[in-house]
Amino acid sequence: MGRSGGGGGEGSGAGGPGPGLRAHLGALLRAPPRAPLLLSVLLLGTYFFYCLSGPCAAARPPSQPAAPPATRTPQSPSRAPRPGRLLSAEAAESEEPPEPETERGGAGAPRSPGTPGGGGLPLASSFGSRRFPQALIVGVKKGGTRALLEFLRVHPDVRALGAEPHFFDRCYNKGLAWYRSLMPRTLDGQITMEKTPSYFVTKEAPRRIHNMSQDTKLIVVVRNPVTRAISDYTQTLSKNPSIPSFQALAFRNGSSGLVDTAWSAVRIGIYAKHLDNWLQYFPLSHFLFVSGERLVSDPAGEMGRVQDFLGLKRVVTDKHFYFNETKGFPCLKKPEGSSRPRCLGKSKGRPHPHIEEHVVQRLREFYRPFNLKFYQMTGQDFGWD
Repeated sequence: MGRSGGGGGEGSGAGGPGPGLRAHLGALLRAPPRAPLLLSVLLLGTYFFYCLSGPCAAARPPSQPAAPPATRTPQSPSRAPRPGRLLSAEAAESEEPPEPETERGGAGAPRSPGTPGGGGLPLASSFGSRRFPQALIVGVKKGGTRALLEFLRVHPDVRALGAEPHFFDRCYNKGLAWYRSLMPRTLDGQITMEKTPSYFVTKEAPRRIHNMSQDTKLIVVVRNPVTRAISDYTQTLSKNPSIPSFQALAFRNGSSGLVDTAWSAVRIGIYAKHLDNWLQYFPLSHFLFVSGERLVSDPAGEMGRVQDFLGLKRVVTDKHFYFNETKGFPCLKKPEGSSRPRCLGKSKGRPHPHIEEHVVQRLREFYRPFNLKFYQMTGQDFGWD
């Protein structure tokens, strides 16, 4: 009888996993305690059999079939968005890399839009960050600031704004966040720069720049103030040919009167007066005074001084320049892949109108004491007298 019962259990197990299995388990449960190990093995095997055949798989709604496995190349966190991709304001902010610890903005300086404090990996980190300028070309008008900026932009570690933003003299009410948003992106080790030569003669500019960062390096390109005034007048004359003569503007009541310091072309050249205002906020060690004359006669030499002042390797050297006889100043040699050399625009190197010698001499005498004081303040003799 025991043999036929065992045979019936085997036959039922062969016919299907339901009743046969239950009978087999019942037999094992009624077995003496000497077979607990066999019971455990059988239970585990049954469990895996049902799981592999499907009943334990997670159920999916009919409307969401399992997606076939796809081969996907992970996108690098530093990969920029595709051209033409439109971003919402929130998405654009998420792609702006967070600023490094050196914000260059001083305590309490506001962060610009698009620079979140953290969260997520920035997608555009390979393009660097927008930072406040670490160095500014603050003056002077018609001294050679455009030439200096273009020469500096040859250096791979300098990123400079091309246009003059006039933030610290005309647009300060737009705020520091707006100002920083104008800056080109820089990587670690690169310097952000801009140039606005009217800063040097703006009374509020030193205080405002100091509030942004008291570590800002300041470059002033200066030129013989008499020549600079004539060049300034020449530029104005090209835009408005109906203005009075240089002599009429330079002196009150004609040539017999005093020099008119209210005329900006004259006032800008009183360098000592303007520098005295700057020294109330920045030590002299934060300044580099570049000779506009030497920037023409020895551009590589002056550029060496500028690169040293900025803590840059001397990359821009005499191999980058040639002298343009037509314009009368140096130009950058043709870069690789370009069809022509890089010279400043046609507005540079204009011929000056003829100015009577006695007018020039009177202006020299007027500027002489200011020049001597400027030499003393800077420790440099620019040779204008």
